[in-house]
Amino acid sequence: MSATRLTSLRAKRSNPSKGRAAEWMATSLALLAMTVGLAACQATQPAAKIDAAFDEKEAAYIHKQGETRIDGHAFVKTPNGTAKHAVGEPVRLIPATAYARERFEKLYGGKKFIPPGDYRQAESTDPAYVAAQRTTKADSNGRFSFDKVGPGTYYLSTQVVWKPEGAYQPQGGAVWELVTVTGKEDKPIKAIVNGL
Repeated sequence: MSATRLTSLRAKRSNPSKGRAAEWMATSLALLAMTVGLAACQATQPAAKIDAAFDEKEAAYIHKQGETRIDGHAFVKTPNGTAKHAVGEPVRLIPATAYARERFEKLYGGKKFIPPGDYRQAESTDPAYVAAQRTTKADSNGRFSFDKVGPGTYYLSTQVVWKPEGAYQPQGGAVWELVTVTGKEDKPIKAIVNGL
């Protein structure tokens, strides 16, 4: 039997209220240790250095008006098969420039989905990269649209995050998908952004 447990039992026998206080203290310390341990597990990844320079000319097609519409649906499936949607989340349309390709590769580690604990930041972000994006908001079903999109290849990125009742940490994560607009589409492009 551990020394902590023996001390707790002796305290209960000699003075019941002191025993409860000691038990409460031991439980509180155990919960604190678990919280610190979980926080260490959720530590963020080191910042990524993006070597490519952002080229505004390469991204200029984001500003050209086209005739194509992208209709998308952003969601992830839980292990039990329930769909969780990107409710009210910003969705970004990002030109797939050399800079963007390197960012997505380094920040997502070659995957199309990363959970919150694996989020990685870039050491720095060129403000022109942010200016060369279009943003919309997903509706209550995770659906979104971009109208009048010009020809080019784009990243669609968002996050699908929720916090289950009674849970300490959020679940879900960031997701992206690649879409190409040719300018010859006669109907909207349907995009599924689910990390697969």
